[in-house]
Amino acid sequence: MLQIRRIEPFYTKRVGDRLKLVFAYQYFSVLKDDELFNFIPVEGKEIIINLKTLQVENLSDVFVFQRGSRFIRLPLYQLLLVSNIHDHLQKILDDLELKKEQKEARAAAHSEFELLFNEMENQNRLHLIDVALDRRDKNLFDDLTNMR
Repeated sequence: MLQIRRIEPFYTKRVGDRLKLVFAYQYFSVLKDDELFNFIPVEGKEIIINLKTLQVENLSDVFVFQRGSRFIRLPLYQLLLVSNIHDHLQKILDDLELKKEQKEARAAAHSEFELLFNEMENQNRLHLIDVALDRRDKNLFDDLTNMR
C-alpha cells in the first residue's frame, strides 16, 4: 500500500458543483517501500471532486511520481484504491468548508458592526441636535437636520 506523505493543492478552484484541486511539484508525495516519490505534473495534475456526490470525477487521469530516475505512474482510480488519499482529500474538503464558514462569520460580523456603527452615528447626531437646541444654535441645528 502507498502512503500519501504530503498532498497540498497548489490552488483550488470551484466551478459550479465541482472542485478542482490542482497540484504542482513538491506539493504531493507518496511513500512506497520506505522511499519517497514526488509528484511531477507531466500527465494528470488535478483532482476534480463533485461536491454534491463527493465523488472524484477524473478517475482515468494518470499521476506520475518520481524518485531519481525511477517513476511510478498511477491512474487516479488506482491511487484511490491503493493509498490513504481518501483521508487527505476529506481533510482538504473539511478545511475548505471551515474557511467558507469563517468567511461567512466575518461577513456576518462586518454586517453587525455596520449596523452598530450606523446606530451610534444616529444616536450621536440626535445628541448633537439636542445640544444645538440647548444652545439655540440655528445653523448647527439646520446642518444636523439637513434643512439647509
